[in-house]
Amino acid sequence: MTTYVITVPGTFLREVPESVCSDIGRSLRPQDPRNTELGENEELSLLTVEEDGMFAARVEVEATDRSHAESEAVRLVARALRDSGLAEDEAPLGPAVVTGIDSEF
Repeated sequence: MTTYVITVPGTFLREVPESVCSDIGRSLRPQDPRNTELGENEELSLLTVEEDGMFAARVEVEATDRSHAESEAVRLVARALRDSGLAEDEAPLGPAVVTGIDSEF
């Protein structure tokens, strides 16, 4: 298994209160990329929200390959948004991107 740090971009289509962002962060906390050497060195934030509603969630995922890591990251972020009270059409997600790979051979 390989540890991937994946960035999942998205856009909040309505103003989202700080309490909702905190809920999303708490939901994703077990996948915080700061637990990896890359995340710690790069000081990656779990959730970054811009003034225009664009956001990026960065999560750590264990997977056999890049494709599985990206799909798992999107699933985790979508669940965190849903659990925080946001409908899928209120915060559409963009394609996941591998931010880093930590592989042990």
